Amino acid sequence: MTELADWLVWSSRSKIDQSENVGDPLGFADQTQSNSNHLRGIKMLHEIRALIQRRSSFRIQPDGPTAIKTNVGASGGLLECVTSGSSGAPKIIRRSHRSWIASFEVNANLFDLSAGDTYAVFGSLAHSLSLYGVLEAVHIGADLCLLAGLRADRQLKALQKTPITTLYVTPTQIENLITVADENLRIESVKRIFIGGGALSTLLADKCKSIFPAADLSPFYGASETSFITMANSQSPEGSVGTAYRDVEISIREATGQVTNGIGEIWVRSPYLYIGYADPVASDTRHQDGFVTVGEFGSLDQAGNLFIKGRKSRMVTIADQNVFPDEIEQFLMTHYTAGPVAVVALPDDKRGHRLAVVVAGQAHQVDLDRALQLCRKTLGAHHSPKYTFFIKDLPQLASGKLDYNAIYAWIEDQQ
Repeated sequence: MTELADWLVWSSRSKIDQSENVGDPLGFADQTQSNSNHLRGIKMLHEIRALIQRRSSFRIQPDGPTAIKTNVGASGGLLECVTSGSSGAPKIIRRSHRSWIASFEVNANLFDLSAGDTYAVFGSLAHSLSLYGVLEAVHIGADLCLLAGLRADRQLKALQKTPITTLYVTPTQIENLITVADENLRIESVKRIFIGGGALSTLLADKCKSIFPAADLSPFYGASETSFITMANSQSPEGSVGTAYRDVEISIREATGQVTNGIGEIWVRSPYLYIGYADPVASDTRHQDGFVTVGEFGSLDQAGNLFIKGRKSRMVTIADQNVFPDEIEQFLMTHYTAGPVAVVALPDDKRGHRLAVVVAGQAHQVDLDRALQLCRKTLGAHHSPKYTFFIKDLPQLASGKLDYNAIYAWIEDQQ
């Protein structure tokens, strides 16, 4: 008896009446027929493809797509999906099909993507990063491997046994794979890795290249509302999220709305912007003259490289200084090699807040102390965590990002 495969390989060129043998280059058809999760996945993918081909408006929900009627104008169909919820309650995003199709075609030209590729996504299709990867595969006629809901070791096995060429992942999902990978593992089939939903540290990028030696890493910065804003490559300076993606205009502005050469709010204008929210409306998201901001702060260097400080919603005051936990978290991820960390702000009667770092996995105290000392020396005392907690695994959202609400709740239980 052959082992039941946990994953599904689907061909976006298959016919609906061939669903039991869809995209079966590895002989998984007999196995998937006995797995209802696979069959539901196949049905969902066919429904999504049919809705796109009909240019219908639809919403992606955990159990599949649902056709919707809306008064919001969107030539060529409307799509509703959910934000990750990493910066607050998840919001339903509305965007036109055309806004994503425009970037599908840019990516196909930039990265030589074609129907000969096989994509893999790791998160729920209800969230925009994985959904984007799926729809891009459908648009270009590529094969697709769905790995959501699997343990990292099973995801890694799928990558070893399936000729996957293109990944859409978050840094946390990459970290999960690296944690369970044998140090000598090499997967040669993967040629392109698109990494969104958080900054990619140099150390994590090096580990990723070790496992996927033939892959070009393309970390990108954006939001559900904006889609692509910047894209980085091997030439991007450390700490940068790269330069503007094709046809994207970036403006850094002060609170008064004036453009600044220093740190300010990131405003974006491009063909890839969303139309609006279904409900609720995010207070940090604002529009002006065709530009939109989601309340994230950063700066541009003279070469146009964007450096992210963090979300306004996570910014805190420590001894009358504005501090971005996202910035400290990224710094520590760059200099602490033993595993992922999260930085959160805890209330403090004297200083307003104090920072805490939550370290996943087995503690490597010497490395951690060195990283914290370097953080204090480089960023300053108020930007260095005062408390340290150790946890087996950092909680994650279905989108593959860190679940800060769960992290705060866990810390409260420890005190």
